[in-house]
Amino acid sequence: MTDKITNWTSADDAMVENAIRRGASRRELLKMLLAGGAAVAAGSVVLGRATNAVAATPVSGGSFKAAGWSSSTADTLDPAKASLSTDYVRCCSLYNRLTFLDKEGVTQMELAESFDSKDAKTWTVKLRKGVTFHDGKALTADDVVFSMKRHLDPAVGSKVAKIAAQMTGFKAVDKSTVEITLADPNADLPTILALHHFMIVADGTTDFSKGNGTGAFVLQTFEPGVRSVVTKNKNYWKSGQPYLDSFEFIAISDDSARVNALLSGDINFAASINPRAMKLIGGQQGFELSKTTSGNYTDLNIRLDMDPGNKADFVAGMKYLVNREQIVKSALRGLGEVGNDQPVSPANIFHNADLKPKAFDPDKAKFHFQKSGLLGQSIPVIASDAATSSIDMAVIIQAAGADIGMKLDVQRVPSDGYWDNYWLKAPVHFGNINPRPTPDILFSLLYASNAPWNESQYKSEKFDKLMIEARGSLDQAKRKEIYGHMQTMVSEEAGTIIPAYISNVDALSSKVKGLEANPLGGMMGYAMAEYLWLEA
Repeated sequence: MTDKITNWTSADDAMVENAIRRGASRRELLKMLLAGGAAVAAGSVVLGRATNAVAATPVSGGSFKAAGWSSSTADTLDPAKASLSTDYVRCCSLYNRLTFLDKEGVTQMELAESFDSKDAKTWTVKLRKGVTFHDGKALTADDVVFSMKRHLDPAVGSKVAKIAAQMTGFKAVDKSTVEITLADPNADLPTILALHHFMIVADGTTDFSKGNGTGAFVLQTFEPGVRSVVTKNKNYWKSGQPYLDSFEFIAISDDSARVNALLSGDINFAASINPRAMKLIGGQQGFELSKTTSGNYTDLNIRLDMDPGNKADFVAGMKYLVNREQIVKSALRGLGEVGNDQPVSPANIFHNADLKPKAFDPDKAKFHFQKSGLLGQSIPVIASDAATSSIDMAVIIQAAGADIGMKLDVQRVPSDGYWDNYWLKAPVHFGNINPRPTPDILFSLLYASNAPWNESQYKSEKFDKLMIEARGSLDQAKRKEIYGHMQTMVSEEAGTIIPAYISNVDALSSKVKGLEANPLGGMMGYAMAEYLWLEA
């Protein structure tokens, strides 16, 4: 038997180290290694190397203080009702999910030990043993059933009620086994349950003020709209974690004030700062910037059912008029990746990298505008600070139009009321979409014929059928092929122009270690407190 490993890379080493940090058992790790092509002997070598690497890195102890950008008196500790980033950060520190997404966008197990199905419709979930809530209660299948059913109760007001509606049956087979039945097959269920709202709470919970979860931290203080303080869960089921003794999270809405709080030492971490505030960090010693691109984007929406979007040549002209490289360089100050007019970002394992962005070509744009009969006419374009960088994007597109005689009337409207009064309504306007973990969620939400947020009113029977086919298949290669084709359809046929995937930038003390990217968003998908440590 050979000691060599076929196609084993540093990324595979990182995957094993990450699994160790998340509490994977030796049996699970060896299974992962064998699946990756490692022989038993070689697997033991890799496992030893990874274990040593992990053990040598983190440092336990210390108090960590971070500031986000948003908060409200409606802040909540109920995962089902979480709506702001501050809610997600708190919930990730207090609770666990059945599954989670790693930095590569791959679905991994958390409270679930396994997630199996033969038909993508009936799923059997085996739970980890030895997991307890903060109050000492052992985790059982009843807790999972209760947590899932809450999303279907209108009185709860779950933010993922529509996503959860596909789950039609729940059964506690035994204390550590749950059966979940779907209305229709969906191979993405394990990934869907990695969303922040699907945290597991104790059976029968109605009072969430204590934040009683199975997570890495125990709640000490919660002041909605102000701050939260949590301390290390000494009985946490993941061995050796968390590293921090305590974690305090506050909100400072002003970017410059948030960075100044970091520079003055009041906080260790300033989340999601804009390019202008980045200059305050400059060459300051002892501070760093962390850039991640996880799928957030601002798009230009042209409604296909209204004038001028009902003229196909106008839409084609606009796609050639958008200088994607310039938008990344100027509007986003380099903090983004060029987009190819579809919502599945490079952070997603189903991203179609073969689909090239439309080239900036003013001559072709002018040809299509002339063909549409709109060249020289004034076309209103609605932009607002509510949609990140949309005003800067609009000005760049407007200038390109002016060079060829296309008059784009950029109308800047207030942030207040933008999403109610202009988004989805105006003939030509901007939107801003947060990361979603699966192509199916993005397509169902934004591009299906009956999508609630169908920004350009794109309708395609073929697209709808492909979406259902991909959703129900357990063949990952087939799903990737279908999703790749659907991305091409959106790029070529829909009225949404996605010039770039926007990067999130966090500023932090150089003493903060362990920060990684995550496809669910900044701050490690809002779960950073469990995995960070402070350098001694």
